[in-house]
Amino acid sequence: MARIWRFGPNINTDQIVPGRYAPYMLKDESTLRNYPFIEARPEFATTVQPGDLIVAGANFGCGSSREYAPLALKLVGIGAIIAPLFARIFYRNALNLGIPLFEADLPAAVVDGTTATLDIATGELRTSAGLITLPAPPDFVRDVWDAGGIVAYVRRHGRFPGQPAS
Repeated sequence: MARIWRFGPNINTDQIVPGRYAPYMLKDESTLRNYPFIEARPEFATTVQPGDLIVAGANFGCGSSREYAPLALKLVGIGAIIAPLFARIFYRNALNLGIPLFEADLPAAVVDGTTATLDIATGELRTSAGLITLPAPPDFVRDVWDAGGIVAYVRRHGRFPGQPAS
């Protein structure tokens, strides 16, 4: 079972990881796992569990194109992020890292702390609010998720998704 971490709309990359915690300010990039939502939700980094889910309002990941914001979420093991709309650069950075993102507006009954199970393959999210089927992403997005990110995908296939095999 995963825990739902509920956030509102317009969560920007500075709220996810403030600039002073940028990897180039740290001794070791792996310590970035200590800083997601350090100011907005100080308990997040110490209590989030691998597989937990972020459910947010529209425009998640807006602001600066900090590649380390989704990296910090990957390092703590976020299983997926669900929001009605993502900032495009955040979406791309998360895809590159293999973080599953689903574009959906979940009902208010899916509250912070709710336990849930998400089947990434089918997009079925089961919570106390019931079964919610999330919109399926394009096939190439699912292929990148399955590979673990764009670098792993290219290493495995020798090309980018959608590019013809040579």
